[in-house]
Amino acid sequence: MAKKITKKKSTSTTTVDFSKYIRWFWMTFTGGVLLFILTFLLASWGFLGEMPDHTILENPKTHLATEVISSDDKTLGKFYLNDNRTPVDYSELPKHLVDALVATEDIRYYDHSGIDARGTLRAIAKFGKGGGASTISQQLAKQLFTKQVSSNKIQRVFQKVREWIIAIRLERQYTKEEIIAMYFNIYDFGNNADGIRSAARIYFGKEPKELDLKESAMLVGMFKNSSLYNPRPHRNPEGTKNRRNVVFSQMEKYEFITEAQKDSLQKTELDLNYSPESHREGIATYFRAYLDGFMKDWIKNNPKPDGGNYNLYNDGLKIYTTIDSRMQQHAEDAVQRHMPRLQAEFDHQNTPDRNKTAPFLELDESEIKSLLKTSMRRSERWRVLKSQGKTEKEIEASFEKPVQMTVFTWKDGNASEIDTIMKPIDSMRYYKSFLQPGMMSMDPQTGHVKAWVGGMNYRHFQYDHVKQGKRQVGSTFKPFVYATAIDQLHLSPCDTLPRQQITIEAGKYGNPDPWTTKNSDGRYDGFLTLKDALANSVNTITARLMDKVGPQPVIDMARNLGVESEIPPVPAISLGTPDLSVYEMVAAYATFANKGVYNKPVMVTRIEDKNGTVLYQFTPESRDVLSDEVAYTTVNLMEGVTQSGSGQRLRHNWATKVPVYKEIITGYPYELTNPIAGKTGTTQNQSDGWFMGMVPNLVTGVWVGAEDRAAHFQSITYGQGASMALPIWALYMKACYEDPELNVSKGNFERPQNLSIEVDCSKLSNDDSDGKDPADDLKDVLDF
Repeated sequence: MAKKITKKKSTSTTTVDFSKYIRWFWMTFTGGVLLFILTFLLASWGFLGEMPDHTILENPKTHLATEVISSDDKTLGKFYLNDNRTPVDYSELPKHLVDALVATEDIRYYDHSGIDARGTLRAIAKFGKGGGASTISQQLAKQLFTKQVSSNKIQRVFQKVREWIIAIRLERQYTKEEIIAMYFNIYDFGNNADGIRSAARIYFGKEPKELDLKESAMLVGMFKNSSLYNPRPHRNPEGTKNRRNVVFSQMEKYEFITEAQKDSLQKTELDLNYSPESHREGIATYFRAYLDGFMKDWIKNNPKPDGGNYNLYNDGLKIYTTIDSRMQQHAEDAVQRHMPRLQAEFDHQNTPDRNKTAPFLELDESEIKSLLKTSMRRSERWRVLKSQGKTEKEIEASFEKPVQMTVFTWKDGNASEIDTIMKPIDSMRYYKSFLQPGMMSMDPQTGHVKAWVGGMNYRHFQYDHVKQGKRQVGSTFKPFVYATAIDQLHLSPCDTLPRQQITIEAGKYGNPDPWTTKNSDGRYDGFLTLKDALANSVNTITARLMDKVGPQPVIDMARNLGVESEIPPVPAISLGTPDLSVYEMVAAYATFANKGVYNKPVMVTRIEDKNGTVLYQFTPESRDVLSDEVAYTTVNLMEGVTQSGSGQRLRHNWATKVPVYKEIITGYPYELTNPIAGKTGTTQNQSDGWFMGMVPNLVTGVWVGAEDRAAHFQSITYGQGASMALPIWALYMKACYEDPELNVSKGNFERPQNLSIEVDCSKLSNDDSDGKDPADDLKDVLDF
């Protein structure tokens, strides 16, 4: 029976009946509960928006970057468009990183099943002013399946309900550890740092497992808003530091760290090591550009099992390469040490007051204008404007209008950039004044390419001088002639030939005109052993060998050694007139070091999909080219180059013997004492400098020159391979030898057991076979 309350008044009595209010309360409460349940049911059935089924929950669709991995298991770089994401396992996350996340985002994470009821009720009671109630699981659901947060409050409520349901399903599908790993992997930390692995590498130059406590706290702090709490200078480093300190406070509050630790850590700086992972920055940029083309060709010819194509930028492939990250870094460091000094001398020789058409020595202004116009039509700027429908007249006019631009420069011996206003046509001439390097290093026994430096700075110079570029090889071609003669005529390094001039008459070997070569030192008297002749790059001896064997056998030899570029069948090729690439030259020389067996250069060993399934495994390509004794004899000849010829500066402190080199030959003295076979190369007008160097288990080739052959040194003092390219090789090898884990050989080249060719010339007179004091050879080689 309902209780009635009677209240006396001065004139009347009023009775209040609460039964209807109680009825309405329970109806409202029950209706609310039913509505809440109905909302959850409708959401779970997909009426409030598409819900992921169990198959999608098992494999959430995320874009994964393709990872390029070195032979020593380091990440060289990645291919991606929008998402630079490479997932890691929970086991790769340090404990303090996980502790920081739980303390800051969801302290009851291990006690709930996706929804924190206590936190939710608190948030409702305080109308969201007492902090959010989203669990880590809910935040993961939001990251994975809420494409865009609605600004409409009603729609956002529906989105929240969907996220709650998905969070519960995630908790059923995955372990707590797996959910934490997924959350770290999915989050966008800004600056192309998608996921914890990219974030650790980009902000601190580390793998996640190497993060210390303060680094972990900063990254966890960014979960609140990675755009607002951005640690980069000129963004919000102070706000990021404050947010990081909040994480420390939370960790101290929940006893993950002590108060003393908190106070100490909050005083520390962020200490970033910002290393952006873009396609134009980082290590092995030119190699990665080559790899991009390699992978696109591979993808065309290797469809998925369902017939579709792999996506290089989204499918999370893993490309295992032969590049050794340590050797690659040594190679890039060697280039960075030598090139600015060489460039300084080049600029000194090509100042406008000394050369009005600098950096082009022989061209007049009309020829320079024609050269620049050709380059203009090949430029990216021309291509873009042409695609926009601009006329050629409009495009050419645009090259004459000054614009704001950032250009490359050397500053204090380091690669740098300057902001300036310049006409695009002037910037093209400016860039043509820079010398460029090309360098490749390879294991001759396996064909594995260990280092690849295609240029000086990929951000500003994207043409690859390892495989794309082909330039005259000069005297580095001569070993092909010597090897052919040894193979056909069974010659010995100790055999002698006259140094006098020789003329190959017109018509012989298809030669249209009589051909006579000269020696750089102008000497044509006496006899030389083949070893001395190659060491001192004597042209007339090489011409005699060419006359004995003919051009075609030499071309056939080069073909078998892996040279694919066109070589005209004329005697002049013996002096290095063909245009070849560093890639071809290194592979060819490696055949000599590998006992006459050619191995096609290998850059990729295998490709895996994101699940670790092997999609590609390389198959070695090799062939016998020379007998081991002919190969060894050719190597023995080239050892003479570093013992008494143009490469002997590897052995001595030449900065004291030849003071003029002090400023450009970085790293003297090299004083390498181990067996080295090699050959320098210099083109006729000093536009190209080469050095090919070999030890038993590593062959490395270096080329240096300007983009256009018309830009070059004025004299051979600096414009020769021994000055332009050899120092890079020497610096690289010294660094490799200082790293014992690389196991670069210092031993002798293996001598064949039944060597029938005499290579020991010690039985000859101790006097130099050219009749001169050996000390004078230095001046001859350098053309002093």
